[in-house]
Amino acid sequence: MKTWLPHTQNRPKILIVDDQLSNIRVLHELFREDCDVFMATSGEQAITICQAQLPDLILLDVVMDDVDGHEVCRRLKAAPATQGIPIIFITAKQQDIDVVLGLELGAVDFISKPINPVIVKARVRTHLTLKLQYDLLRSFALVDGLTGVANRRKFDEDISADWRKCLREQKPLSLILADVDFFKRYNDRYGHQAGDVCLKSVAQTLSETVRRPYDLVARYGGEEFACVLPKTDYFGAVEIAERMQKKVRALGIEHSTSDVNSVVTISLGVATMTPTGDLEFKELIDAADQQLYRAKKTGRARVCASVTPEMPLSVPRC
Repeated sequence: MKTWLPHTQNRPKILIVDDQLSNIRVLHELFREDCDVFMATSGEQAITICQAQLPDLILLDVVMDDVDGHEVCRRLKAAPATQGIPIIFITAKQQDIDVVLGLELGAVDFISKPINPVIVKARVRTHLTLKLQYDLLRSFALVDGLTGVANRRKFDEDISADWRKCLREQKPLSLILADVDFFKRYNDRYGHQAGDVCLKSVAQTLSETVRRPYDLVARYGGEEFACVLPKTDYFGAVEIAERMQKKVRALGIEHSTSDVNSVVTISLGVATMTPTGDLEFKELIDAADQQLYRAKKTGRARVCASVTPEMPLSVPRC
């Protein structure tokens, strides 16, 4: 059967929310062949699934016993991680005041009960297409034009979101800041075009060193890169940083004006924190930056690392 959805590399994710199982079954049957379908029978369950799965579209019943659809919409639109998910209300209420309230809360459309499968599919297709186009354009805006890794804006968004998630789950969050040693000298000696090629090679190598889909490598600025590692403890982060350092050196990019090696090297600072209500993610950035400063001041081409003072596991790696 030819799919009714626009071409995309991944199957869209749809969340169906209704406290009546019969309604969920009807909608599930419409979308199961073309989408990954998640189901919730209460408002609280819907919010939990949204936070974990980040669906591309939500079909949300308005009238539910515990938390109604309006309140679910209100809470999802108030949270940075879920506020961009389009919501289509499914309701038997047809009065203008209900439609206006839903739109004011952030819904993109309404579907009336009883459900007409043709209309439902058409509207879902329209809003999924818009969402996929928006995601594509947004992804271009979050990529560094030179190196192809994430840019500073993407880094800022991800470390903030990862901090909140690790705070909820009480998991450690690690950050690596890396700087290409004596890069200004490299540009002066080999030229800016060669410098661009060097940065691309370093960025690709750093990206290849991390394996999990939720780890992030970003260009932090100039010749500096950042790696955000959610749910990674101190020892895991140090191991990754040391692997990065060795792999960049193994590229063998000539650097005759470096004071530490005849090839391009990097200095790295590592910090690990388990978020608490008293801390902010900027403190993690400051801690990693301090360790990078140590690495550069104590000879470069090395890893320096620390954990928060509250953790007795602090072992410098310089």
